[in-house]
Amino acid sequence: MDDRLHDNWTTQLRKGLLEMCILNAIKPGRAYGYEIVRRLRQIEGLVIGEGTIYPILSRFHREGLVETHLEESSAGPARKYYELTDRGKKLLKKMSATWETIVRGVRNL
Repeated sequence: MDDRLHDNWTTQLRKGLLEMCILNAIKPGRAYGYEIVRRLRQIEGLVIGEGTIYPILSRFHREGLVETHLEESSAGPARKYYELTDRGKKLLKKMSATWETIVRGVRNL
């Protein structure tokens, strides 16, 4: 029973952090989808797959948080690159501030 509760809590925590992590992965500069996945896979415990990232990136584009453009690749088909818009940068800043407040509060408990 405790394992099931922990697994559910962990899943919910990952889902809640994923959007902020994706925006942070794009923050240093433009990146293509698989590059974002690779960056996120470096976060221990996040457990992320390509099928999870692309729908979120599409929604971010529709919401004006990222800009996209295709660029030819010598390694295969054209790649879609993502870059934060000003709106995306502002949202990430708010998310990060909220996250820091929560982490600080939890540590102080």
